[in-house]
Amino acid sequence: MFNKIIRGSLTLAGASAGYALGILIAKIIKVQGFVKISPITPLVEIIISISGAVLFGIILFIMTPWLMGKGLKIANWIETEIQKIPTTDILVGSLGLIIGLIIAYLISQLLMDIPIPILGIILSIIVYIFLGYLGISIATKKINDIVILPNIFKLNIGKEKEAIKNEYKYQPKILDTSVIIDGRIADVCKTGFVEGPLVIPEFVLEELRHIADSSDSLKRNRGRRGLDILNKIQKELQIEVQIVDTDFEDISEVDSKLVRLGQVLNGKIITNDYNLNKVSELQGVPVLNINELANAVKPVVLPGEEMVVQVIKEGKETGQGVAYLDDGTMIVVDGGKKHIGETMDVLVTSVLQTAAGRMIFAKPKYMVNKTA
Repeated sequence: MFNKIIRGSLTLAGASAGYALGILIAKIIKVQGFVKISPITPLVEIIISISGAVLFGIILFIMTPWLMGKGLKIANWIETEIQKIPTTDILVGSLGLIIGLIIAYLISQLLMDIPIPILGIILSIIVYIFLGYLGISIATKKINDIVILPNIFKLNIGKEKEAIKNEYKYQPKILDTSVIIDGRIADVCKTGFVEGPLVIPEFVLEELRHIADSSDSLKRNRGRRGLDILNKIQKELQIEVQIVDTDFEDISEVDSKLVRLGQVLNGKIITNDYNLNKVSELQGVPVLNINELANAVKPVVLPGEEMVVQVIKEGKETGQGVAYLDDGTMIVVDGGKKHIGETMDVLVTSVLQTAAGRMIFAKPKYMVNKTA
């Protein structure tokens, strides 16, 4: 309904502009005689005006969806940029703009007396733009030096800056759906390595509810696990949790909404989604990846170290056996196939770091001693 009203209004505005333009063109032709035609009668003048109204009305009617889309994108961009500017800067900048425009108006009255009218208009426009920009620039840069403002306003400025400083003492950490379902974020927060506030967007909660209500039992269990993890974080952990209802209706994908929210809040996204990680980095939003954290805190193993492992299955290559550390790191034991099910001493021969994690290669200790 709202879109129809805007489309109708723009069409009417286009028709009105076309009608006025048609009248103007008819009068110019009549007065100046640019083209050699028979005298323009009132009827011809009306026909030209109506034709202009119909033409411009149709053009605006067709272009309205495109104009609305562009206008919405520009409005969202302006809103995002304005939210990054402190309120005091906006207020003082507006005051500087008003003062600059008043001075520009006084100067423009003198410029309008120039014998060449078009030159006076052009110079007036330049003066308005220059003094408007100058007023904003000086006011925002000299905000602490403005002595004409009441003292109470100065106190309010100081309090607001202090409040903003305290509010964003730590960057907000925005949780995505995958890291909530994963569950390890609760254990990480419990250790105290992550400082709040933790921000949970409403659209992420909605996605969790949708997964928890799925007909697929696996998805349903994952969704319910995610909701349980959130309850645990809120009730059991000493960390601030904020649920924000900020949404971006022009964006359909949850990952894109998370990136936009990270830009607006100047926060970090906590995730274990590889694709979201890369997109966020491209958009300039910092990311805390749980998988990268898990790989980083795995114990460092050097070639030549001795370990005690239990070989549990056969490896891919002939004669190999596979064991695992408590953190899930895979150990490939050369010649360990015949020791499946046994606990044995091994010596590390090499360590391979891959995108999927760390892989350790080892040999049974007795085989190394025999070789020696």
